[in-house]
Amino acid sequence: MSENPESGNAGDPFSREVGAKAARKLKAQRNPTQGVWFGLGMMGLVGWSVVVPTLLGTAFGIWLDSHHPGTHSWTLTLLIVGLALGCLNAWHWVDKEDKEMREEQENHK
Repeated sequence: MSENPESGNAGDPFSREVGAKAARKLKAQRNPTQGVWFGLGMMGLVGWSVVVPTLLGTAFGIWLDSHHPGTHSWTLTLLIVGLALGCLNAWHWVDKEDKEMREEQENHK
């Protein structure tokens, strides 16, 4: 087997993909800039970006239910709205990080 991850059939998409993944893995091993703490921080960022709008929506819903009672629950409605906004917010952060990683990979090729 060859030592070079880029070797193989240059026309085969699978070989190119495997070679690119192996090159990224070797680069990550040589340059350990982002470790466990970065991953934990990113999980915390994504988690809080979901939790905060959900809790704010729930708190506002509880306040509305106590001051303006009606036939439907404002708490449940705003909990769902806050959760949806939080998930969109988390998706935005993850998508932004993914785009930055892809741009960095393209710049190093």
